[in-house]
This record gives sequence, C-alpha cells and structure tokens, in this order.
Amino acid sequence: MDKTGSKIAWCPTVRKADGPLYLAITDALSADIMSGKLAAGDRLPPQRALAEALKIDFTTVSRAYAEAGKRGLVEGKVGQGTYVRNKHAAARQPVPSGLVDMSMNLPPRFDDACLVSRMWEGIRGLESSDGIDLLMRYQAAGGARRDREAGALWLSSRLDGVTADRVLICPGAQGALLALIGLLAAPGETILAEALTYPGIRSVAAHLRVNLAAVAMDQEGIIPQSFEDACLKTKPKALYCTPTIQNPTTSTLSMARRQAIVDIARRYQVPIIEDDAYGALPLAPLPPLASLAPELVYHIAGLAKCVAPALRIAYLVAPEGSATPQLNSAIRATASMASPLAAAIASRWIEDGTAEAVISAIRNETGARQSIAARILPAENVSTDPQGFHVWLRLTPPWTRAEFSSRLRSEGISVVASDAFALGSAPEAVRLGLGAPESREELAKSLQVVAGLLGQSPVAFAMVV
Repeated sequence: MDKTGSKIAWCPTVRKADGPLYLAITDALSADIMSGKLAAGDRLPPQRALAEALKIDFTTVSRAYAEAGKRGLVEGKVGQGTYVRNKHAAARQPVPSGLVDMSMNLPPRFDDACLVSRMWEGIRGLESSDGIDLLMRYQAAGGARRDREAGALWLSSRLDGVTADRVLICPGAQGALLALIGLLAAPGETILAEALTYPGIRSVAAHLRVNLAAVAMDQEGIIPQSFEDACLKTKPKALYCTPTIQNPTTSTLSMARRQAIVDIARRYQVPIIEDDAYGALPLAPLPPLASLAPELVYHIAGLAKCVAPALRIAYLVAPEGSATPQLNSAIRATASMASPLAAAIASRWIEDGTAEAVISAIRNETGARQSIAARILPAENVSTDPQGFHVWLRLTPPWTRAEFSSRLRSEGISVVASDAFALGSAPEAVRLGLGAPESREELAKSLQVVAGLLGQSPVAFAMVV
C-alpha cells in the first residue's frame, strides 16, 4: 500500500538478511520477471510508493531501480515511469565497470617481491627466537618490554626523547581510542573533535555515551578560535584531532596552528588525543602535538596506515607524568591485551629495518597513484596531500553526495559520503581511497568512471517516478 492506502502493482518480500537491500530488491525483480509474475511492459510502482510500502528509505529503492536498469531489466520512459523490459534481459548478468571498494582507506599494495619475502622471513624468524612462549603466554596489558622499546624506537624520529616507559601497546588505534575515551570522559560528558572527523571516534563516543562536539575547520584544519570558543562553552574533557593528513579532508595543520592549539589546550587544561595515523608518511613531517606539549598530549601512532593493516598494533604514548597504570587498566578492561604475536612481528620489522623499507615502498606507490588522480580528476574538485592515499572530492551542483554515491555504486565503485564524518551538517563531498584498487590500472579505470560522472548531470540517470 502507498500512503493513500492504494495497493501498489508490485511489492517484493525482502529481508536485511538477504544482503544489501537494494540488491535484494533487484534480485527479486529479476526472479519475478523470470517466473512470469512480471511481464514485458508492466509498469513498476513509483520509487517513493515502493519505499513507503517496504518501509525503507527512498535512496535504497532508487539504487535498486538504477541497478535494474544497468542489468537491462527495466527502462525509464520520460513522463511515464519505469517499465519491465523482457524475460531474456533478466537472465543477463551485470557488467560492472569498476568493481572496487574505494571506501576503504588502505595503504596501496607495492610491487616488490624481495621486500614481501623479507617481511615473511621476519615472521618466520620469530619461531627460532621466541619459540612456543610467544604463542602460549599472556602478556602485560600495555605490552612486553621489548615491544614497548621497539615502539619508542619507531617514534624516536618524530618524538624526541620518548621512552619505553611512556609507550603502551594497543590493539590498533581503535583499541587505543576505546581505552582513552573511557578513561577521560564519563557518559554525558563532552569530547571535542574536528567538524569532519574519523568515523571510528564517532563509534567509540556513541558506544560509551560520550558527547562529541564539533570544532570548526577551514582548508588548513582546526580553527584555533573555534577551539577556544568550544572550551569556554562546553568544558570538554579532551580534544581529539588528526593534525597530519587529516581524515577525511587531507588537511595538515601548519606549525603556527599547532602551537596555537597547544597554547589554548594548556590555558584551559584540556588534554589532546592526537591521532597520528598518517604521521609516518611525510618525508619531512611537522612536529607532532605531543612534541610541543608532552605533558598534555596522548599520542596514538597506529601501524595500519603506514606498514600493514593486518598487524592491528598501535603505540599509545602517555603524557609525561601521567598515570600510566590507569591506562594499563583501561587497556586490560577493554581488550585484555594486544596480540603478542602481532606486536612481536611489528617489533621484529622495526628492529631489522623492514618497517622503514615498507614505508618507503608505500610512499613510492602512493606518489604514483597521486599522479594518476591528478591526471584524471578535475583539480577544482579535489583536496589531497601528495603523501597521503585518500582524496576529498567536493561535488558541484546539481550533484548531491547521496546521488553521486548511489550512481557510483551502480557502477561497482563504493565511496564514503561526507555524512560518515560530519558532526553537524554534511557538505556535498565524498572520500575516495586510492590504495584499495589492486593495481594502478584498476585505479585509473575507476577514477575515469568518477571523473566521467562528475562531468554529467544526475538528471541523465534519473528514473522517472
């Protein structure tokens, strides 16, 4: 039934368990055409009417109709609606043009067989050096001494004077955030974050029932005055930020901005949680906030974006003079401990230079992929950092982020719309991950689809209701 109470011509039975609802609707349509339940020339219900009948959002139905059009199941007739084509069209399989998940922000795969072999050799070497103890023992919540020393060594080029006593081993940056936010803020209290921020911090805050309040940004990142205004207004328990190659906007705070933010945090005694996920990528990085205010900053340096996502290891540097035992307790309460095996692999790679070699290979491949993006995507729509592997793509009217993302998905390309990052109104933009495509050729093919779509009007793809 639609909202007027009238029965609609076709209404499939779909369940969330069947997978993405838009594909379940399309598959149901294909099945009904093949079975003869729907015949060539039958008019499908208007998208809004079907969305109301299924009690789902309009965008899902729009994507389903777009997918059905791509498969050749239906055709839109201007001013008349959407009609079934024929049974033979239902038997055809879609031919996606991208088939790549650019929503994932992964370091790109590099083509260096010798380095890959070296990585595996480091893992195999743990068998002789550590034996069965590595597999059959628990470790301290904050990590074994050797792993903390390796973490300090890894960070020493960016954090002068950091010691193993201040380094804790966490099960990835997300694990570090869960422990930290739970320690610093109680339910109902407020943490500040960039107006466009990492979705992981939103998930943690929601899980712990901690409020997230937005700090305004410009092309350079956090605006210091907005941070100070928020300190006065909300009495926050901490500021969470990504100063280098920010996710999603790719902005990097200038030295002047870093100093201003640190000065404000000191003035109002607001701890800073510095997510340095991409801090190891620049060849000449600016000093982290933790080096400017070591007594105030909790520094998180994960290995997922600069070495290997599968390790799920992050180094959490506690502020000078802080209660490290409390952090140990928080890690124990939330995750028990990071994987000793993963931590040992990271330590081995850091100690023998493999980790630095991997970063170098990632930098080289990132540079090549950034060159491809610069060649294909219109510069006026793009914000990026040449040493990072994601792109912030601003859309121009009449494209909206929902329509653009939906159309790309129908082409086999997944991106992340700005809604996932926004702590308020979301701009018309999407994030593209350059590292997920398996090859430069696949990346170029996918970006050509993106650029081609930008150059067209969404009206060209609209299904008439």
